Amino acid sequence: MTQTDQAALPAPSPRPATKAPAADGSRRHILLIFAGLMVTMLLASLDQTIFSTALPTIVGELNGVDHMLWVTTAYILASTIMLPVYGKLGDLIGRKGLFIGAISLFIVGSIVGGTAHDMTWLIVGRAIQGLGGGGLMILSQAIIADVVPARERGRYMGIMGGVFALSSVAGPLLGGWFTEGIGWRWAFWMNIPLGILAIASAVLFLRLPKADRAKPRLDFTGMVLLALASTGLVLVTTWGGTTYDWNSVTIISLIVGTVIAAIAFVMVERRAAEPIMPLGFFRDRNFNLTTIAGLIIGISMFGALAYLPTYLQMVTGVNATQAGFLMIPMMAALLITSIGAGQLVSKTGRYKWLPIIGTAIVAVALLLLSTMTPLLAIWVLCTYLAIMGIGLGLSMQILILIVQNSFPVSQVGTATASNNYFRQIGASLGSAIVGSLFVAKLTSLLADRLPNGGSAGGNSNSFTPAAVKQLPTAVRDIIVGAYNDALTPVFLYMVPLVVLAVVLLIFMKEKSLATTIDSGEPVEDAAALVVLPGQVA
Repeated sequence: MTQTDQAALPAPSPRPATKAPAADGSRRHILLIFAGLMVTMLLASLDQTIFSTALPTIVGELNGVDHMLWVTTAYILASTIMLPVYGKLGDLIGRKGLFIGAISLFIVGSIVGGTAHDMTWLIVGRAIQGLGGGGLMILSQAIIADVVPARERGRYMGIMGGVFALSSVAGPLLGGWFTEGIGWRWAFWMNIPLGILAIASAVLFLRLPKADRAKPRLDFTGMVLLALASTGLVLVTTWGGTTYDWNSVTIISLIVGTVIAAIAFVMVERRAAEPIMPLGFFRDRNFNLTTIAGLIIGISMFGALAYLPTYLQMVTGVNATQAGFLMIPMMAALLITSIGAGQLVSKTGRYKWLPIIGTAIVAVALLLLSTMTPLLAIWVLCTYLAIMGIGLGLSMQILILIVQNSFPVSQVGTATASNNYFRQIGASLGSAIVGSLFVAKLTSLLADRLPNGGSAGGNSNSFTPAAVKQLPTAVRDIIVGAYNDALTPVFLYMVPLVVLAVVLLIFMKEKSLATTIDSGEPVEDAAALVVLPGQVA
């Protein structure tokens, strides 16, 4: 085997096979660790949804409707770039210090965003939050893998999916409540006490094995190239056809730059001593299939989540808080099915059918959402959202579990981060593509349908739900119709993509779930370390 071929394989972690750290602690201690991880997951996932209902008011106040999609995209892009970094560093130097650092960076971003008085600083604050937020998600998932074998991990991954569902309900509700009450800036301020609580929990209770290597060889070149490729890809999808023409020098230059960065990244990873994304991972069939499916799910999920609350406010006439309540059926279904799927996998050891059926249900939900009209009954719309939640709950966390089961614990952080990276790329693309298509179509429809070239009723760049409700009925109906006709076709465009994910997952190989951690500790002992609600100790 040549030196190049050896470098292409997943680099072995310097961390030795260790007994799960939980074995030295009490059940209460493990529950405290798990609770701290849940607070951290809550922080990260809340910030992906809390601005959805507040966004129309925020951009209206700051006069930045044309920059609306960047409030969401900046966070997702920054967190995406950092995912592989946190994953690899966690495997190399241990996760506790990184975990605390990521939370601290997230708090700094919240302070910047909370004090912002224009769109530029708001977007900067969201980007800083994303730099920390990427670590909150990936390190929480990897820490669970340090403690619990794959066979029992399903129930914990299910609960993590449930936390995401809970935050996805709480996020729009809190965003709406803050917007109509004490102010949208509290969507940032609330992260400070929660972040401090998460740091305290990590300092006091989180005990994980540390790496033996004093000076790990970090893949700085790979990190930079991956960041450049990721940023270029999102900028192309964000600016293409809206800010710049597809055949403009800017877009063509970005496409060329992205391709060059991606090719250079692959070449660097083949030779890196500790590659940030080992190319050997891509020799595993399950990793490839679940990664592609995760990317597609990211596109469809975040593409829908980012703009549905805005649609609900503008089209149905509800306020921000009510729009948040209308999202509850989707998240309640996601919560129930995510926890249920995790429990079922831990009990039976079978998992292949869950993401296949779940992804198929997501395709059906997107098809139904594409048929929405301003006259559609709200209960019907909520039913469509619930169907989407069922599909996501059956697939999201199980895909991560499948990836973790394909690699040893010494590489689980890097593998999980690599898989999550592509899902987050999907989220970035979903938000950017849906946002670009939506904003471009909306701007065109308003210009065509409103009197005087779109100037009737005020500056369309500063439309808020409250302002639209005060307009004359004829003008308001035009605006509502434009919002509906701009967004619903985008859902239909995503259906074939999700169907492709279903077909790919059919070829996935169902490997037996591991019943030990590196130390060879049996599942029964590891499972007893954590007592879940409803279990008898």
